[in-house]
Amino acid sequence: MNIKFAGTPVELKDRELKVGDQLPDFQLADGKLENKSLKDFPGKKLILTFPSVDTEVCAMELARFNREVEKLESFTTLAVSMDLPFAQSRWCQAKTVKNLVALSDFRDHSFGHNYGVYVEGIGLLARAVFVADAENRVVYAQYCDDVAHEPDYEAALKAAKAL
Repeated sequence: MNIKFAGTPVELKDRELKVGDQLPDFQLADGKLENKSLKDFPGKKLILTFPSVDTEVCAMELARFNREVEKLESFTTLAVSMDLPFAQSRWCQAKTVKNLVALSDFRDHSFGHNYGVYVEGIGLLARAVFVADAENRVVYAQYCDDVAHEPDYEAALKAAKAL
């Protein structure tokens, strides 16, 4: 899949997740450097991938979803990037983020490859949003055409509220 990274064309070489697919399992690090996998988050999920907490668009996206997901019932919202867990934790504390679980793919990038969001050559994740039901089946997927663009909040939240 071809997208842009701040206007520069890049290719996501891994398989794109689509509606109806099962979420791939993962091993991601939390703020205490403990591994977390899909089984650690049972039920409905909203998964956000983004380049870095230290960028303006990412900060706006996370702040918006942090506000909006408070209204969702029985959801876990995972915010995944390549940022070190310490940077994610620092950012979440500074911004009083309480409705998102920050996780890092810094160890082996397998999440990025399995979810089709790893940007080769840059070493960051592309901006994407996935909504999954309680059986981990994807009901909504958006890969942003440029990582510098915000996702379609309304469409993602509409899909989540429909579950």
